[in-house]
Amino acid sequence: MTGTLQEQQATDAAQAASAPDRAPAPGGRRRRSSGRQAARWVWGIAGIVLVGVVWELYKWLAPADGVVIGETRVLPRTTDLAMPHVWDMLARLFEPVTRAPGANVLWLEIALGALVTLGIAAAGWLVGVIVGIGLAIVMQRWRLAEWGLLPWIIISQTVPLIAFAPVVRSWGSRVEIGAFEWQDWMSVALIASYLAFFPIAVGALKGLQSPDRIHTELMKTYAAGYWQTLFRLRFPASVPYLLPALRLGAANAVIGAVVAEVSTGLQGGIGRLLIQFAGQASGDPAKAWAPIFGAIVLGLVAAGSIALLGVILQNYRRVEVTA
Repeated sequence: MTGTLQEQQATDAAQAASAPDRAPAPGGRRRRSSGRQAARWVWGIAGIVLVGVVWELYKWLAPADGVVIGETRVLPRTTDLAMPHVWDMLARLFEPVTRAPGANVLWLEIALGALVTLGIAAAGWLVGVIVGIGLAIVMQRWRLAEWGLLPWIIISQTVPLIAFAPVVRSWGSRVEIGAFEWQDWMSVALIASYLAFFPIAVGALKGLQSPDRIHTELMKTYAAGYWQTLFRLRFPASVPYLLPALRLGAANAVIGAVVAEVSTGLQGGIGRLLIQFAGQASGDPAKAWAPIFGAIVLGLVAAGSIALLGVILQNYRRVEVTA
């Protein structure tokens, strides 16, 4: 009897001593989160390096005229004019844009153009957020509106943007309301919002419809009206759906801004630099790739900036839906 009691006490003491080890410490959770974040950065950098390695391997192994099947070239030429070396393109970023005295370094010129495009894309993204969430609220509130609007929202994205941009600029140039005069950059922002609102509207609609019936019924038992239910239940429940949609909308806004700058000829943005430097590719092929790198970085910055919003709304991000 005494031996059994002593054994039980020893077992309880051992379990009590090991309990803190089994409990997840806050510091341990932070370290695991930091480890996952570091792993994402490592894999991202590894992906960039892999692209550069594949580029150089193709340039080394493929024929100079590219890969041709029949009379169709399916892979590009590997000459220095068509495919400069990766190190040549990187080195060109730190050289002056032109030989003129006082010319900016190429990367600085690209950065200045990217800032102009980023500001226009941000304005377009904000308009896209307002329009997209507004349409999602209307479609969630009235099922008939969803049946009538959603097909047209989807069809709207099939319009060729490069043909649509000059029309928007032509219409905008005729807008005069009192002292207000339509600016060219507003046409670019409008086109950026045109691409941005679609994923936001679809993601917000899916999120607003995500609460279970039991939760909406519970709000009714509390005598909560539609707007109270919207802000206290539906909007918090839509965060896991809305954040990926906002990221996609930000990237789409950058794409729309760059394409619109190319189509409308707006000066100062990175889209104009793409056209300008492409015309100089025959004499300076590495320079023509600099705006492309700038546009890629710009899209990553725009999509990554939504992470700041995710930090603010982290209490509602228990599960983030990406599909």
